[in-house]
Amino acid sequence: MIAEITFKNFFSFRDETTFSFEADNDTAMQQFHVVEVEPDVKLLKLGIIYGANASGKSNVLKVWEFFQEFFDSGKIVERNDPIPYTSFMLDEKSHKQPSEFAITFYIKDQTKKYIKYKYSLALLDNTVISETLQAYFSTQPTAIFERVYNQGISVIKFSTKLKVPAAVRDEITIKCLPNISMFSAYRRVNTNIPVLEEVNNYLHNKLLLPLIAPGELFPQHIDIHSRQQRENILQFIKEADFNISDIQRNEKTETPFDNSYYYTHRIIDKYNNYVYYSFPEDMESAGTIQAFRLSGYIYEGIRNKGFIAIDEIESSLHPKLIEFLLVKFLKESETEQLLFTTHYDGLLAEEDLIRKDNIWFTTKNKEGVSALYPLTDFKGLNRLSSLQKAYKLGRFGAIPNI
Repeated sequence: MIAEITFKNFFSFRDETTFSFEADNDTAMQQFHVVEVEPDVKLLKLGIIYGANASGKSNVLKVWEFFQEFFDSGKIVERNDPIPYTSFMLDEKSHKQPSEFAITFYIKDQTKKYIKYKYSLALLDNTVISETLQAYFSTQPTAIFERVYNQGISVIKFSTKLKVPAAVRDEITIKCLPNISMFSAYRRVNTNIPVLEEVNNYLHNKLLLPLIAPGELFPQHIDIHSRQQRENILQFIKEADFNISDIQRNEKTETPFDNSYYYTHRIIDKYNNYVYYSFPEDMESAGTIQAFRLSGYIYEGIRNKGFIAIDEIESSLHPKLIEFLLVKFLKESETEQLLFTTHYDGLLAEEDLIRKDNIWFTTKNKEGVSALYPLTDFKGLNRLSSLQKAYKLGRFGAIPNI
């Protein structure tokens, strides 16, 4: 599970910024919202970001999207290929300075105990200038590996506790181009180093499903052939009061997008008999399609025990469906985490669904610099009669300056 992520000089975030999933001392709805990974460390399964348009909400999610692409590095084959990131561009010096990232997370080991890790990264242009991984097997961190850029090449130093053979170390170093992650190089070497294997599996396979933006097509991430996945999706759509009884993938389509699915509608005719009609996807409403895809996407995240990021979750959905989807996620997830942006302030009034420490805000100043901060930074929250009303009145900022 992710504890926090820190980033600097990335898109509209010029200054060091931290998003945290650590829960506060509130005991509300702990059964569904909170996972205790070690004594006195409790992590949230849900994060919500509010903010005006162009305030930086989507850029927070792009941090996770960057990590996914960087750990994959499938598009980088030459040492001069660009690293998929953008530094702050609204001044004369930031693009000449490193962009920095750090992510703290917990992974269960074979004994079911959570181990804390911290992965740090610094980039400049198309070069990784530093990369480190620390593990907390005890109260003091162990440097699993440290990588620096020296005289045009990446130099990697592994912990002596890993007992990495010299030949393996040299091969990883040779394959570690200046513009890829050490983990990308590690996956290209015929070796198995347990701690690196475990962390690589988490970062590469579970950290993030592809970021979903408003109106984006993503049926390729939904395994409609999986019986459990299919039942989950259909259950959600039926409970959401659609008269759809089945969904079938169009196996004849030449692309994974155009009319990829057929939706079967069940109605009752004048003789009180069930009658079924099947329609291609482009004949369905945007809300029906979005409900199908979001439910499938979230269930895929739960099945994969991964991290899910959705930009503007309310796009084409009725507010009650958003709340219904969140209830399903909180009840059926275990250690999976969901982070989304939204303009739907009605969630702030759902005190039996949302905790105060779920809520974050973004703003942007006159210099074009975004800032991210939690609702819990504000004093006197328990004295407010309505968080939703306080937000609308600008009590927390993060609204359009109209």
